[in-house]
Amino acid sequence: METLNHKEVINLLLQLAALLIMARVFAEIARKLKQPAVVGEILAGIIIGPTILGALMPEFFTYLFESHEKTNIALDGFVQISVVLLLFIAGLEVELQVVWNQGKNALKIAVASMVLPIIAGFVVAYAFPEFLGVNINDRIVASTFFGLAISITGLAVVARVLMDLGLFKTPTGLLIIASAMIVDILGWFVFSVILSLSETGKEGLGLWQTIGLTFAFTIIMLTVGKGLINRVLPWINKKLAWPGGLLSLSLAICFLAASFTEFIGIHAIFGAFIIGVALGDSEYLTEKAKEILHQFINNIFAPIFFLSIGLKVNFIEGFDLAIVGIVVIVGLVTKYFGAYFGGRMGGVSRKQSMVVGFGLSARGSMDIVLGLIALEAGLLSESLFIGLVILALVASIGTGPMMAWAEKRKI
Repeated sequence: METLNHKEVINLLLQLAALLIMARVFAEIARKLKQPAVVGEILAGIIIGPTILGALMPEFFTYLFESHEKTNIALDGFVQISVVLLLFIAGLEVELQVVWNQGKNALKIAVASMVLPIIAGFVVAYAFPEFLGVNINDRIVASTFFGLAISITGLAVVARVLMDLGLFKTPTGLLIIASAMIVDILGWFVFSVILSLSETGKEGLGLWQTIGLTFAFTIIMLTVGKGLINRVLPWINKKLAWPGGLLSLSLAICFLAASFTEFIGIHAIFGAFIIGVALGDSEYLTEKAKEILHQFINNIFAPIFFLSIGLKVNFIEGFDLAIVGIVVIVGLVTKYFGAYFGGRMGGVSRKQSMVVGFGLSARGSMDIVLGLIALEAGLLSESLFIGLVILALVASIGTGPMMAWAEKRKI
């Protein structure tokens, strides 16, 4: 079996050290500025990547990130694991009981907040594929991908904003959280199906087999799988070392679920997300256990992924002001008004609908994962991907102030 040599091991360790140090420094700066950590981590990746470090110190950048091919493959393995684990803890945040309690209003808001951006994004991308930078040979799928990418809400980001504003446990806050959870579930299911339609996707099972297995996997994991987890977790908590036993087995079932969905032609992240929902919804998974999983993944693996974004593209060479402007305007406007009209259709007050609209406009996590996968699949250009990243940054920075403004308005 081929292994890394002495120099390659040193290079890999230096890469990981540089990524984690930069992530921590800029996450702390973002926290001081009352911004989500992901904003600082993405900016750190841009600084340490070809955009800044590669331009100012090309020899050092080349040595650190481009001089050893096997090291880059190993680092990419870390990034892939990071994405899977990031979706796993995103699933842990989904509380099905909260979704059920909010009922039809949350469903209407979630669907409306997705449908309008998807339609608008599809129309714009399909009408101007070469200008916007979608794959002309896979035009329908690529255009749908773009629409879906601007329709996703950053659940972790909006949860943090609601906590900072003291709205998390209010009726408006719970409505936003429930809607965001539904968006996550619907978004990743639709995303997985669309990816299987792509000509650039993986070879494997037939389309209808893949869709059928995906649907069956989702239903089984959220019913039978959840029931099995409820039976096994008390035994794990009682018989195995805590929290070591719970951590190792949780990650094991996460990787098993991810490998299964990857096998049937759906991206591994979907399996990780669904098993996260099933595990997180268990009454035997304590808040302390969730916190340990969150701290472990959010402070080690998630930063590696978000910084890796800056390593993959040059944000100066690939920057196109027209594309960025279209992505940001279409993304922000359609997401806000989709959620706003969804709230009004559900009988929610005008003021509350405004707060919900701004809340669901938060991005900065899953939408970037989706965009990066589409980029790697050849569906989107670098310029369009950069537009999606900037949309996530603008939305993440602006969500808190806009929600606070809407909440204080007298209507």
